Amino acid sequence: MNEMMIGFILLGVLFALLASGFWVAFTLIAVSIAGMTLIGNDNFGLLFGTSTWASVSDWSLAALPLFIWMGEILFRSNLSKDLFKGLTPWLTGVPGKLLHVNILSCGIFAAVSGSSAATAATIGKMTLPELKRQGYDDKMAIATLAGSGTLGLLIPPSIILIVYGVAAEVSIGRLFMAGALPGIMLVILFMGYTAFWSYRNPSKSPQTEKKYTWSEKFSSLLRLIPIGALIFFIIGSIYAGLTTPTEAAAFGVVGSLILAASSRSLSINTFIDSLMGAVKTSCMIIFILVGAAFLTMAMGFIGIPRMLAENIALLDLSPYMLLFILTIMFIILGCFLDGISVVVLTTSIVLPMVLEAGIDPLWFGIYIVLVVEMSQITPPVGFNLFVIQSLTGRNILYVAKAAFPFFFLLLAAVLIVTVFPQVVTWLPHTMSRG
Repeated sequence: MNEMMIGFILLGVLFALLASGFWVAFTLIAVSIAGMTLIGNDNFGLLFGTSTWASVSDWSLAALPLFIWMGEILFRSNLSKDLFKGLTPWLTGVPGKLLHVNILSCGIFAAVSGSSAATAATIGKMTLPELKRQGYDDKMAIATLAGSGTLGLLIPPSIILIVYGVAAEVSIGRLFMAGALPGIMLVILFMGYTAFWSYRNPSKSPQTEKKYTWSEKFSSLLRLIPIGALIFFIIGSIYAGLTTPTEAAAFGVVGSLILAASSRSLSINTFIDSLMGAVKTSCMIIFILVGAAFLTMAMGFIGIPRMLAENIALLDLSPYMLLFILTIMFIILGCFLDGISVVVLTTSIVLPMVLEAGIDPLWFGIYIVLVVEMSQITPPVGFNLFVIQSLTGRNILYVAKAAFPFFFLLLAAVLIVTVFPQVVTWLPHTMSRG
């Protein structure tokens, strides 16, 4: 049985298990065992032990549970209220008004949470009821939250970038810096579209709102100073080479505990809940990484990555055509899997092809995240759609339809970073190596 036939069989097993609701990690392990069995290698117990230990004992992964815990602490704090009250006075004169609070609050919270779902849930709980009370268009309120909620995947410290960095052996600190400018670019794109929509649909935004004095505007900024200082320290210290991502994550946890305590939202219960939430999420991700490491090793024994790379080379595809095919593949996979699963499942197979085509693996990491962001608001399994559905009680197709323009804005971002890769690579190349 040749590699192509084995590959098709394993692909069938993979999708059958995933469709049946089998855990992603167990599915990856089962597919690996099936592949090893098909080539007559029954040594998979020993191979599982040796391959998986190396994948989860990487010191870079220590940043993962710490950043997750930081996000869990702030998720349970009063941060969303401070963001809303701090940004509102500055945005009432902009076309779109408080709709921009959704976008900027998600961008700021993404810089301390690293999670797309946590960003959408935290900000949405505060902003959606307030926007509805003030008479903003329901669809646009949902759309801005769905689109900007995906920023948690890209703006550092991003959990998915840590996972990609470990899987692809790319510097996590440089990946964080690479995600910063595209993240800011997305915020600008989202705010630009929202302002344009509001200009074209003035009847769907409330016309009379409270006017704020300059004194009130500047006093509102005091609410943003603590979270601004935390973001500046985490990203700035990594950029300047003062700390590693793991050290910055540890300081971030301490900073988030201080922020939660100062806002009187830290109690024994919230501390334990945040700790347990971080443990559960970290264990899930590590378990998926274990399965992916075993699958990578099994694929290597079978020879599938080599076969795919050789066949792609024979097709003589240009880098742009390869990226076009991969974009479609990632969007389809993202419709059925969460972003982290997509990254760990595909990196080992796709990366050899990408390197063969001369594509920078640092740039490719940001590209993957942008495409995964698109899938987060694509039915049937766009995770952000489920989060917003639970917040609003709306049908998931209603939420998906509302978020559709932001899908195209994310697609535009993919095109921009493809045509102008310097948007991704400039900042990492300027950072200190100290």
